[in-house]
Amino acid sequence: MVWSFVYLALRRLLELLVLCWRSTDAKEVEILVLRHQLAVLRRQQPRPRLQPQDRALLAALSRLLPRPRWSIFVVTPETLLGWHRRMVRRRWTYPAQGRGRPSVPQQMQALIVRLATENPRWGYQRIRGELLHLGCRVSVSSIARVLRANGLQPAPYRAAGSTTWRSFLRRQAAGILACDFLAVDTVFLQRRYVLFFIQLHIRRVHLAGITANPTGAWVAQQARNLAVALDEEATVVRFLIRDRDSKFTRAFDDIWHGLGAQVIRTPIQAPNANAVAERWVGTVRRECLDHLLLTGRRHLLRVLHSYLRHYNRHRPHRSLDLSAPEPSERCQQVDASTAARQLHRRDVLGGLIHEYERAA
Repeated sequence: MVWSFVYLALRRLLELLVLCWRSTDAKEVEILVLRHQLAVLRRQQPRPRLQPQDRALLAALSRLLPRPRWSIFVVTPETLLGWHRRMVRRRWTYPAQGRGRPSVPQQMQALIVRLATENPRWGYQRIRGELLHLGCRVSVSSIARVLRANGLQPAPYRAAGSTTWRSFLRRQAAGILACDFLAVDTVFLQRRYVLFFIQLHIRRVHLAGITANPTGAWVAQQARNLAVALDEEATVVRFLIRDRDSKFTRAFDDIWHGLGAQVIRTPIQAPNANAVAERWVGTVRRECLDHLLLTGRRHLLRVLHSYLRHYNRHRPHRSLDLSAPEPSERCQQVDASTAARQLHRRDVLGGLIHEYERAA
């Protein structure tokens, strides 16, 4: 009975307020209903879950209402201000387009796959050096990613020499000459000995001579011929590295002493002490001699001359920043499509080695 009377009194009071407002529209009553329902919802759900579009709408409406009326919102004024600042920050902060490194063009990928397929013994650095020679700049990681995507495995590589000698050679590379013998067996099981010298700072290889019976006098004569050639080129030799082979006689050492060079003999059974020369022996075997049947001295001499021309003038070297010991003028940078159209391949040793250059 009491609640019925209270309800009736409340109803008459509300009707009186509507009459006082003198409005035929029911918006005021609707607002009262919505406010009361909002209060009920607040009691049932103390922390409402708002979507990003809800936050944007409420933040925009808050800029149209005076601050004293912000109590109608379900969040605090600090939250509304934070939403507004976030919207302004996004307005002036543009999202990055295409994050990460740009992908390698299709023409460049085809060129990388072609070089790796035609030259299975080339590693990532070797391919990158060839691309630089063609005027295309690609990182080693991109080359590796392209080859992995096409199912091509990396070429094998060998470890470097010992740390102590490597540090020594890096400090004293200019003016150091190393020598060694390369033994080659012909198809008739006849062994030929190749005497070679290599300049450590530019990795330039000199072929001294080939013989079946190397003697001390023959080795000394080949050293004398090379010393004359180096003197004509004004090449200064400060150190000569050699092993303890008996074919390197006192006469051989006296030739280099006469040029003001100091002869350094490597320790016994320590090939890493002459690591650069040993590395060249492995390189010439992997890239050339292991894939040919040699008939004799003349054939071997012709093959080595062709390979040394490629090695000294075209082949890139990691220690030389992927340049050749006798570098030619580098091509200007071009895109992959232009390089592919102007690409010219020159075969060396019957197609065993390929050289690439820009066509005229």
